[in-house]
Amino acid sequence: MAGKRARTTPTRPTTITDIARVAGVSKATVSRVLNGVGTVNDELARRVREVIDELGYTPSQTARSLSLGISRTVGVLVPDLGNPMFHQVLNGFNRAAARDGYHVVVADSFEDPEREAELAQDLRDRTDAVALFAPRMTRISLLALLPRVAPVAVFNRTTGKNAGSVLIDYREGVILVARHLIELGHRRIVFLAGPADSRSNWEREKGLTDLRETEPEVEIIDLACGHSFEDGYNAWPALRETGATAVIAFNDVVALGLLGRLAEEKVVVPDQMSVAGFDDIPFSRYSSPSLTTMTSRLSEIGERIWTVLRAEMTADPIREPVMFSPALAVRRSTKELR
Repeated sequence: MAGKRARTTPTRPTTITDIARVAGVSKATVSRVLNGVGTVNDELARRVREVIDELGYTPSQTARSLSLGISRTVGVLVPDLGNPMFHQVLNGFNRAAARDGYHVVVADSFEDPEREAELAQDLRDRTDAVALFAPRMTRISLLALLPRVAPVAVFNRTTGKNAGSVLIDYREGVILVARHLIELGHRRIVFLAGPADSRSNWEREKGLTDLRETEPEVEIIDLACGHSFEDGYNAWPALRETGATAVIAFNDVVALGLLGRLAEEKVVVPDQMSVAGFDDIPFSRYSSPSLTTMTSRLSEIGERIWTVLRAEMTADPIREPVMFSPALAVRRSTKELR
């Protein structure tokens, strides 16, 4: 170029049109240089870059995303953001996505399976890919949705290998915690069941059905409950009527709600009743008494969901389901029956 133009403070933001005019090239050429497309002549590309530097141009990330057809953003649909378990999974997912330069947008379906497909489609329209956390919709609806929102990964539901999936082995987990209570001498145990349309609840029910066959002397009683602190708190009247000496709650949130009610009712845990949860959310270790639960390495699971979703955005997806096995964390809320 003949001479270096002095950079001045513009009265308006510099545009691609300005760069094209000064460099004597088309806007399409400037766009290709900005996006790293290698079809531009080396001399032209050098000239465009010099003008960009001289004019102090900063490309719009929004415009660049639209040009390339990517947003560097992914969506996550969660059934209940009030559940701390999902917070931990999201934490691991978000950290892993951030390391790869992606932002995360989260939507809550409020445990309404009828809204999930619409919310998932809306997320996908605004992002590069979607992760569905524990969707409550029917299997038929889920399989129909997957191709419409791909790339997609699913947490805690099987997909028939139509998308990547990450699962927790709830069936094995509930058997482990129930056997722990049986070994402590409990022979009448209540299971406070979770949402009827939750896959994790189905798997727990399968595990308890298997256990009833192998432990016929043990009575395992199902009580419809739910997933929230309030559900656990309100379960006490029905639980009291069973005469059970031990309880397995659907999750830690339910268990903690129940612990609060038992304290109000002067029921001493674990002397008069043993209580166990599932998920090992942070509050569980610091409850009074500390809660026996199944720990599932939730942050690590979140990272793995990201790995699976990232693979779905490539030509080499991971379609074999990834299964995490939970481990028993024995704390002070369970003890030997005397």
